[in-house]
This record gives sequence, C-alpha cells and structure tokens, in this order.
Amino acid sequence: MRAAVLRDGRMVLREDVPDPVPGPGQVLVAIRACGICGSDLHFAAHGQQMLDMTERVSRGSGGMAVDLSRDIFMGHEFSAEVLEAGPDTETHPVGTAVTSVPLLLSEQGVEPIVYSNHTIGGYAERMLLSAPLLLPIPNGLDLKHAALTEPMAVGLHAVNKSNIEPGETALVLGCGPIGIAIIAALRVRGVENIVASDFSSKRRELATAMGAHQTLDAAAGSPFDTVKRADKPAVVFEAIGVPGIIDDVLLRARSGTRLVVAGVCMESDTFHPFFAIAKEINVQFCLAYTAEEFAESLRSLAEGEIDVSPLITGEVGLDGVGAAFDDLADPERHCKILVTP
Repeated sequence: MRAAVLRDGRMVLREDVPDPVPGPGQVLVAIRACGICGSDLHFAAHGQQMLDMTERVSRGSGGMAVDLSRDIFMGHEFSAEVLEAGPDTETHPVGTAVTSVPLLLSEQGVEPIVYSNHTIGGYAERMLLSAPLLLPIPNGLDLKHAALTEPMAVGLHAVNKSNIEPGETALVLGCGPIGIAIIAALRVRGVENIVASDFSSKRRELATAMGAHQTLDAAAGSPFDTVKRADKPAVVFEAIGVPGIIDDVLLRARSGTRLVVAGVCMESDTFHPFFAIAKEINVQFCLAYTAEEFAESLRSLAEGEIDVSPLITGEVGLDGVGAAFDDLADPERHCKILVTP
C-alpha cells in the first residue's frame, strides 16, 4: 500500500509498504483524513533533538525507540473507517466511521502512534487501531472535521488545567493550532473575555472566527498593556513555545495571574523566579490530553459547539505531504493541512 514516510528529514511517498494485519484486539481501518501537526514538522527538522530530550525525561525507561536512518511513519490526527477486525476481536461493523487516541495496544505493550519505524500512522492508506479505544464518529460529522478531534483535545486539556471561570479574562499568546484550539475550548467553556495575540494577521482572523472577542497585533506592543485594564488578573495561555516568553509573561502580568504553558519549547530557557514570587503567579505546564478529554472534544465537534472548518486551509494526497510540510512554514498561508489518502 501507499504511505508518506519521513526519510532523511523529508517526507516521501512509498508505494511498497506491506499491508498491516490486525492482531487480537486490533482493527484494520482505512484512513479518510489526517491533519499535519506542528510536532510532526518539528520532528522532521529536529528529530534527534526530540529523541534525546525524550530519553532524558524517561531516564532510559521507555523513550521513543526510533531509528532516524530508517523510514519513519507519522500522522496522529486522523479519522478512518473500519475495514476488518483481528482474531477474536469484537468491534464496530465494517464501514463505521471512527477515530481514536493515537495509541496501539499489542502483545509488546503500548505503542504511541506518533513517530515509529514499524507502527503505521495516519499518513497512509490503512493503519491499525485498538478496538477498545475506538470512538465512532457521531451525528454524521464530516470525517475531515473529525480528524481535528486530537488537536482540539489539546486545547481543551489546557483550558481544564487552568480552572478558568466564565467571568475571568483569558489572554492567549500565539494563535497557531494550539492557541486556536485553546480559544475554541474557552468559548465552549463560556469565557466572556477572550483576548488573543499574534504577529500574523491571518492567524488573528482565525482566532476571531474561533471565538476570540479581541485580537492584538503582537508587533504593535505588549498585549499586557491592554489586558491590565481589566479588573482582575488574566489567565494567560502561552502557546508560542520559544525561549523568553515565560520570563516576559512573569514580568508583565498582574499579581495573581495564572499562567498555563501549552507551547512546547525544545530549547533551554531561563526566567526570573522573583517576578513570579513577587506577584504570586501560578505556573502550570501541560501536554496532550486525557482519554475523557479526547471523547469530549469529539462530542463538541459532533454537536456543533466547535466549527473547525475555518482551520482547514489545505488538502493534499499522500504524494503531496512533503510539499505541505514546506507550505506550513508560512503562517499567512496555512493553519491546518489535511492529508486525504
């Protein structure tokens, strides 16, 4: 079968990938749509760094065992249709539209569907999923929209970690896919004052479409000059992920601010603890989501609470994944490109 794989830092098309065969508890599915995630772009450019950092965090007890000299399968934001169940496996009928948290259960343990030399991801015609983890896509939800369940769950998780209440002000720094997902989750939560900041005019337009009440051009000055006029401290969501942002927030934010760090910074960073101490700022780091949040994200999409259609700015086949990775470097052109095998 056909699949797009990472080879020597570039996405290339393979047409000789063996068809995956479902084992007990597994289901073979046909991919209908798969979103290209920013973490995939980063892995393509800085794979060794990501592997090294993961190894340091895991202390040698379960980091990603990926060989960069071999082809790497990726793609973890997907929707699919059931084709075939493995031996002694009860699952949804053939043709059922499904999605799943990106994990594959096997006799070898739990394999994240993210970067792997052997576990096929969503940049392929077919892949394996775990029957117990499948979620049927309800209400006739467009399968292209359902593929964005995963990134929307990332935003929901950050909002849940913040414990924000509807009457509080939210300041979202960065309107890339993570920031946009946070804005969508804040709107569903009923937050009445959502302020979003970004350099890109296109991303600011998307922020408004997804629920931001006010957008600010980051090039025109600090967003805190605007938010400080509010009666209460803001709940700040950092969705940029570059060095220096955390320190700047701690310096400029009001006393009592809660800072939720959702942007994934892979570089060393420094900040002044005194800024946070003097203002009693609470800092919460967050990553990914729970299975319950994933299911809640799918429900929000299916019931129309979140419309992700403005985020889908491009669509390519498997032979166009490499060019799509290049195109996503320009925030004025794209937010989310879907791969539709």
